[in-house]
Amino acid sequence: MNVKDLVALSYLTTEEIYEILETARSLKLEHRAGVKHDVLPGKTLAMIFQKPSLRTRVSFENGMYQLGGQAIYLGPDDIKLGKRETTEDIAIVLSGYVDGIMARVFEHQTILDLAKYASVPVINALCDRYHPCQILGDLLTIMEKKRELAGLTLTFVGDGNNVAHSLINGCAKVGMNFRIACPQGYEPNEEVVRGARAIGGSVEIMHDPKQAAAGADVLYTDVWASMGQEAEAEQKKHAFAGFTVDEPLLKLADPEALVMHCLPAHYDEEITYAASRSKGSAIFDQAENRMHAQKAVMALLMS
Repeated sequence: MNVKDLVALSYLTTEEIYEILETARSLKLEHRAGVKHDVLPGKTLAMIFQKPSLRTRVSFENGMYQLGGQAIYLGPDDIKLGKRETTEDIAIVLSGYVDGIMARVFEHQTILDLAKYASVPVINALCDRYHPCQILGDLLTIMEKKRELAGLTLTFVGDGNNVAHSLINGCAKVGMNFRIACPQGYEPNEEVVRGARAIGGSVEIMHDPKQAAAGADVLYTDVWASMGQEAEAEQKKHAFAGFTVDEPLLKLADPEALVMHCLPAHYDEEITYAASRSKGSAIFDQAENRMHAQKAVMALLMS
């Protein structure tokens, strides 16, 4: 890879994304075969969390362990980015201690600042604009299930949020068609959409879930109100009425369509329990593949 950091998938080439996916697949298969990977022996990852997460913490921490390194958890009370100390100073100080920085933060600018001032790799584990590690795990899952990526159609039903933005980026890079079904006023960021279309990406913005789901190879959804948006939860429940991924919607998609959700799920809001456990469900494969994709990113950036 010719980049120092993983800020967003739009910063990567198609070849770099496939390099991550192939590395992740190899690491996963070898791990299941009992092969130990001392790819990052003696190396340390600093994990900055402004907001907590089950999957992000466990997947990164255990991923570093499996690669022969270690991870240090820095919670919201350990580092108050931009408050007790500037992000610039934190990035420089941590660069003298560790070999990589993972950050799960509120604002995209925080990721940009960390990457700018850190001399070690910075990995965006989530911000308000993007969620690249999630989508790398998703692409790995789709590749495993469908054997290909180019030409497939992924329909995202929900808010034009950070997950949708990274899906737009990822789909454009690997040649997948992206559709989003969202209520008026909840469309994805126009700059993200323009950027994807500028490199030949197919991005369709729709307001009818049924129309968007027709013939789709993947049906994907996410919570309507993300962490930190609790005040908007009731408003969004009203706005997103009719945008639930349920069994009738699945019947409109391709018969072999995958059902995906980045979790945690709010059942009977963005997805029904029955749809999440349907024959095409890949939601728990996604959760596992987050770790393998992130291991590949760390191995490629930190070794």
